[in-house]
Amino acid sequence: MDSEQRFTSALQAIRPVDTSFSAQGQAHLDDLTKPKGSLGRLEEIALRLFCIQKGARPIAADPARIYTIAGDHGVTAEGVSLFPQEVTRQMVLNFLNGGAGINVLARTVGADLMVVDAGSCGGTYPEHPKLLQRKVAQGTDNFVNGPAMSRKNCLTALLLGMELADMAAEQGCRTVATGEMGISNTTPATALYCAFLGIDPAEITGAGTGLDAGGIARKTAVIRQALQTNRAAVETTDPVNILAALGGYEIAALAGLVLGAARNGLAVLVDGFISTAAFTAAAALCPHVHDYAFFSHASAEQGHRKILAALGNRPLHDLDLRLGEGTGAALSLFLLRSACNIFNDMATFSAAGVAKGAETL
Repeated sequence: MDSEQRFTSALQAIRPVDTSFSAQGQAHLDDLTKPKGSLGRLEEIALRLFCIQKGARPIAADPARIYTIAGDHGVTAEGVSLFPQEVTRQMVLNFLNGGAGINVLARTVGADLMVVDAGSCGGTYPEHPKLLQRKVAQGTDNFVNGPAMSRKNCLTALLLGMELADMAAEQGCRTVATGEMGISNTTPATALYCAFLGIDPAEITGAGTGLDAGGIARKTAVIRQALQTNRAAVETTDPVNILAALGGYEIAALAGLVLGAARNGLAVLVDGFISTAAFTAAAALCPHVHDYAFFSHASAEQGHRKILAALGNRPLHDLDLRLGEGTGAALSLFLLRSACNIFNDMATFSAAGVAKGAETL
């Protein structure tokens, strides 16, 4: 079976969340010793997890795994980042040495962190128990001049992401979270939003690693040029063609991770600006992924709030984060755990012998 057939078969295996469990879950939430709905979005999260987990009790967010996936981008040659391409590789080594922001937050929340090389420049890395060396290619081509990836390589990256979700499910995970590392990757992410959501680049092109106004203007022009160069691919409306033309290896692998999480019935915590672009591609391929996704935060990167609104999703928190790596997703794991604990451990009126209505006194 070739990659096209494997991918099509995998997509066909994704099912929407079974909402027939909603009434049972809502009845339990309404019986907890509190005014109905008084725990707001924690109740919403708990109910969604109850349905994702098909009414099994107790509901659980753990074990949870963060996949931080790395890839490089040929568009770096256009000066769209303040950092050189070598920083991607340096940061992968930093992840493996435990020194990055995502390492600190993963340790803080007790989440498993795996680092994946999907497409960074350079050769293999030193072996490490937390590193998966699955390089599809040494970075993308410069999408100003043509497609970033071949369709075949894009499918390979998508299937890689789905395999990561399979691995997590086989090892007992209940939640996976998306993280990324790739110098210049806000540029392909922005181009993907423009192609999938019909947004003008000027509305959402941001500072990335810290560009000034002139740098943002140049970056906007680069994205416009890439969209024009790859216009034929965009006009096919085929999500794989669009992702191959404008995306990156880490973005495609993250899109596959989102799809694979849905196929395995796992909750997926979507991180910030880059990860949401991967989700947008995944949703274009299979809208059912919306049922399984929780959006961790509103990025400080320009346009992210507009994009989340266009996708019809509300972030769980808003802390002006824009680091990526999966940091916002790590923080949001606390909220999923809290929702689970409320659902599982809080007393009910019927069991506690408390009269309904007395909770308002």
